[in-house]
This record gives sequence, C-alpha cells and structure tokens, in this order.
Amino acid sequence: MAALYEGYTLCGLVPGQTLTNSGIQGIEAERDSDHVVVTDSTRSVTLYKVSDQKPLSSWTVKQGQTLTCPAVYNSQTEEYVVVSDNKVIRIWKDEDILLDKAFKATVSSDVWRVHCLPGGEPVVLFQRGAVRLLDSLLSAPQQPIEEVLAQEEAIRWSTNIVADSQQFVIFTTEQKGDSFLYLHRLNPNTLQRYRLEREEPGLSPLSFSASYRDKHICLLYLYPNGHVYQSVVSVRGLGGDEGAQALPLPRSLLLGLPVGEGLLEAASAQLLDEAHVAVVGVPHPSAGAGKDFLCIWNTNFQTLQAGKEMAGKIYGQLWTFSNKLFIPHGKTLSVIPYECPKSSLASALGKLNNGFINISVNVIIYGFFSLLTQRTNRKTQSAPSLTVDQVLDFTKTAPVEEVQREVEGLLSRADIQDLQPLVGQLASMLVSRSLADPAFYTPSTLAQLVHTQSLCHSVCPDLVLLALERRDFFLCQLCLQFFPDIPEAVTCACLKAFISMPDTEAEKLSLEPDSVSFMETLIARERAPVGLQNGFSSTSTDQDCSDALGGGGRVVIKTGEEDKEKSSTPPEPICPVGLHKAVLLNEVLLTAYSDTFLLPHLKDLSSQHVVLFLQYLQFLYLKYSQDASPQMHGLRSPSLTQIMDWVCMVLDAHFTVLVMTPEAKGLLVNLHSFVKSQVRLVSELGKIEGSLQELNKMKVKKDVGQYSIEIIELF
Repeated sequence: MAALYEGYTLCGLVPGQTLTNSGIQGIEAERDSDHVVVTDSTRSVTLYKVSDQKPLSSWTVKQGQTLTCPAVYNSQTEEYVVVSDNKVIRIWKDEDILLDKAFKATVSSDVWRVHCLPGGEPVVLFQRGAVRLLDSLLSAPQQPIEEVLAQEEAIRWSTNIVADSQQFVIFTTEQKGDSFLYLHRLNPNTLQRYRLEREEPGLSPLSFSASYRDKHICLLYLYPNGHVYQSVVSVRGLGGDEGAQALPLPRSLLLGLPVGEGLLEAASAQLLDEAHVAVVGVPHPSAGAGKDFLCIWNTNFQTLQAGKEMAGKIYGQLWTFSNKLFIPHGKTLSVIPYECPKSSLASALGKLNNGFINISVNVIIYGFFSLLTQRTNRKTQSAPSLTVDQVLDFTKTAPVEEVQREVEGLLSRADIQDLQPLVGQLASMLVSRSLADPAFYTPSTLAQLVHTQSLCHSVCPDLVLLALERRDFFLCQLCLQFFPDIPEAVTCACLKAFISMPDTEAEKLSLEPDSVSFMETLIARERAPVGLQNGFSSTSTDQDCSDALGGGGRVVIKTGEEDKEKSSTPPEPICPVGLHKAVLLNEVLLTAYSDTFLLPHLKDLSSQHVVLFLQYLQFLYLKYSQDASPQMHGLRSPSLTQIMDWVCMVLDAHFTVLVMTPEAKGLLVNLHSFVKSQVRLVSELGKIEGSLQELNKMKVKKDVGQYSIEIIELF
C-alpha cells in the first residue's frame, strides 16, 4: 500500500495575490536526486540540497527584470538556463555570481518554457507553439520563429519526455473552450495535434501530467468536478506533420474524486507510477470541510491509500522527483517522501516480505471468515438495516454495545460498494468520541476497522495515540502491523509505552498469535551444534573470537586488574523481557522509519529503558547469530539487519549517556565485541575473495565421465 512519510520544509514562500500564485514558478531536478533548482515568481533562482534543507547558491536578475520561465539544469554542459522578460535567454555556471555578467541572448519571439531532460539537450518552446533545440537557436538568436497555434489559442501546460530514444515536447492549449494536445517529435521533426473531449460546459482541466510506458504516451488530467481522465497515444502511430488537423483524443475515467460543495479551484494530480496518482487541493473523503490534504490514490482499485493534512492555503501546485513530493502550502514549500509498492494480490494480502508491510495472513483470513459468518447471519434476519448515514449519526450518541453491533452489521453488508471512505469516517468518529468521553471506548470495533485494511495513520492520526492512552496494546500492535505510514514520533511513543510496561501487565495481554509463536519458538530453541557459526569455529584460539558471535571460542573475563582467560561455551542467552513485551518490541523493530526523523525522538527514552532495549536487541542478535535460520516463514519476525539498524540508532542517540552509566559498561563491551567479530569475519572473507572469483571464472569441463579428480591451485 502507498505511504506518505513525515515531511520537512525546504524553504519559505512569498505568495502572490492570485489564487494559484504560491511565489514559485517551477522546480526542476538538478545533477542528482538530492538537488533541485527552485525559480520564484519574480527574480531569483536558488539551488537547494534537499536532504540538508538548505540553499547552496542563489542568482538574481536586476531590479526591473523578471524571470518568465523556470530555470533548468543542462547536465551535458553543467550549466543553468533561464529566460527573463520573455525573450532574453541567460546561461551560467555554478561559479558565476552575477546573472547580469553571464551569457545572454535575445530571441525574436516570446518563450513559453525551456525543457531539459537529464543527459539531453535543452529544448525551447515558444508561446506560439514553435520548438527549437537551444544550440540551434543560439547559433542565430534572431532567426524568424513560425506560429503554430491558431488565433486566440494559448499554451496552458508543457513538458518533455523520451520515448523510444526520441525526444518529445508535449504541450496543451486552450481555444474558445476547447482543449488541445500537441506532440512535437524532434529529429525528425513531426507535429501531431489532438482535440480533448469536452467536459461540462465551461470546465477546463486544472492540471496535466504525462508519462511514457509500453510504447505509449499517457496523459493524465484533472477537471474542477473531480474527474481524473487518462488519454493514451501510441508513439508508433505518429507520422508526418499534421499539426493543422486535430484528431479526436479518446479518454477513460480513472478516478471520480470527491469535491464537496462546488467545484475545485486550485488542485493538481500527478502520476507517480502506472497505478498511483498524487492529488492535492481535493477534499479528503473522511475529513471535514476546510481542511486541505495531499493524498495518494490507487487507480487500479479506486482506493485512497495515503493522506496527509497540509496546513495553510493550497495553490494547486505539485512536483515529484526521486520519490519525493514538493508542495507549496501556506508560506512553506514542503518535501513529502512517499512510497508506492507495486499493486498486486500479494501486497493486498500483506504477504510482501519486507520491513514496510508485513501483515499476518492468518489474521486477515480469520477476519475474512468472521465477516463472512456475520454476513450470513445478518441475511437471515428480517429487520431492516440502517443506512450508512444513519449508522454514522448513531455512533455519535449510542451506547458502546449498540455501536459495536451496528458497525459490525454495516461492515458485513454486501451493498457497501466503497468501503474505504466509510471506514475512515467511522474510525474518526469513534476516536473523536473516545477522546472526548472517557467512559466511551470500542476496542473490538476499532480493531475490526483496522483489519479491513482500509485505514492508515494519515486517515485517522489519533487512533494509535488513543490506543496508547487506553493501554490497548493489542490495537497498537494491529496498527503497527497494518499502517505503513506511522510517523516516527508515534513509533517512539509506542516503544516508550512497551518498554516501560511491567512484564506482569504484558503477560495478561491477548496479542496476535503468529508474533507470539515466533518468540516462543525463538526463546525455546536450543543452541545450534558446536561448529562453524557465522564464519567462526568454537575451537578457534584467536583472540578476536572472544565474542558471542564466535559460538564459543575464548571468553575473556576481567576481574579487577587481572585478565583470566578460559575456553568455554558461552551461556545460553536469556531474554531480558517477558514474552509478550518482546512481541510488542518486535512490532516496533518491523515498523518503517526514516533515520533522520527517528533519531531525535529516540533521545526521549530514559537511560534505564535504553539499557533494557539494548539488552533485548543483544539477546535477539545472539539468538540470530547462533541459529542458521532464526526467521520462520509465515511468522512475524524482525530481520538481523533491522536489529542491527536499531542498535546503531539507539547508540547514536544515547552513546554519551551510556558511557557515563555504570550499568551499561558491560553491555557496551559486548556490543563492541559484536562489531569486532563482524570486522574480522569480513576481513577473512576478503582474503579469499580473489580465489572465489577465479573459481567462478573457470570453465567447467563438459565430459568428466562417471568419476574424476581435479586439482585446483589457488595462488
């Protein structure tokens, strides 16, 4: 399922007076995925390093001059290109300080945009529809520029893409209520013109987005009535210059977005991949009026998969580069990382084998048969069912038992076509009422709503915090399993609640069976037979094998000022927390996160809890190191990589405190030995890397008979 992660501010804005003027003309990718060029609406171009959220360079034209199209970066020449006052093309490099002293050339016709793909030559699109390669244009700046567009026809949007190794400039126009699509192919130059089907009288598209896949150019466009259409053009069918004749462009409706009362005014839809669309400026189906959201919709299943409320005014602008969405809102330009896993039955069932979504299939199957049984039972009843709106109103005042019964019946009905908005509304209402009324709480209903997989944290952001407040740790576990977009602050709040909970309280909890089964098996599993473990033998006499990863070997015990050495098998690791607390901690380890945003929240843990958490991570590490395959198929279990990542993050957040804590000294020494062992293992593997590569290159004899002996010399 798609996810929107915690965002951050790239820069401030100085919005204009109009509805769609955020103060930004455009954002373009620069030399790599971590740099972007931002052009404001007046005079400045700024280069930002996205991960550091800081400007690296900035260039400004003189007072009285205006930048009239966004700057682009030419990776071939490592130069920037921008247009000022419609006709003046300016080109400069990083080391140039003043734009006025950089190269500039004045052309004979007004420029609409300059486009440049990574590794490609910049292309200039003029306001009257003509296209020129930049180098060709600069060889004779005053060359005459033809007019392609008809009278009263104006460009509204443009981009360029590479299709079948050929560059295309794509732009849309409007003329007397009609919209047109132009496809201009370069080398050889051909032009094709299409007429878009008309929407309701007076409605023109608010935004466009284009992509290339499967030998087709796909155009996505959003109308003020919330309709998102897609038109597909085959690049193989583009022939000679037929710009004067407009061919009809078929379309298909991808999404019908909720618009509330009236029409959309400032909204945008961007293709993220073949199955996901990012939308801004469109009301969230489960939120109240007056709130603006950034949402990701799945076009295959017609479902809302992620949503994030954006504070301040929305301008209908949206850019996407390298799995990051750039959105101006209020007086801020925010960067929102996102993820869109491929849509498949496996992902829908939660069977993807990764750390982001790892949902228990048994729980889903149980929930499915439970709902199926309830649906069958409901069909035998003759009493009339409440409508959806009646149930929503009913949940606001009815007692807990009646609310649970009506919601359960509503979810089991066959006439509910679109479950996701309904589940979001129900969850939001139940959570709001539970927060306002301490006597009201419906744990089983909330768990059932989470099981539908139609919820995520963005849709109901207070659900996890409510579960923590009511100490409903089973609901917390379900949310950690099913929500792919839990913010790092909430993850740390769960970790703090789990680690501080007494084991006696934890053992009374009813938790998800598969996760409990894994920990029971791991704790009960005996040590693997003595021998090679993680690359080392227990009989090794090397000093570096003194750690637990050596599976034995030499154990160094320091007492006072003397060092006593003895060879023995290390004792069986003992889990420092109870079974159920360990299960909940594993859910935290399996939750998706960003190091940058998680680290500050980890610092809120007390030193006592940090030591206990590290002891538990050490226990897992020892167990994983002793067993060839500690993870069990079908059971929820963290990977060794996830365990080590958490060890590193906790140490980064609390190293100074741990060094000053006497109780942590032995723990730090053990962790140091783990690292020491891994370094030695990598070193030993490195010694034979060359030999293994040579073995791989050797030709295998085809005819070796039934028996042969071959001597291989390694040097």
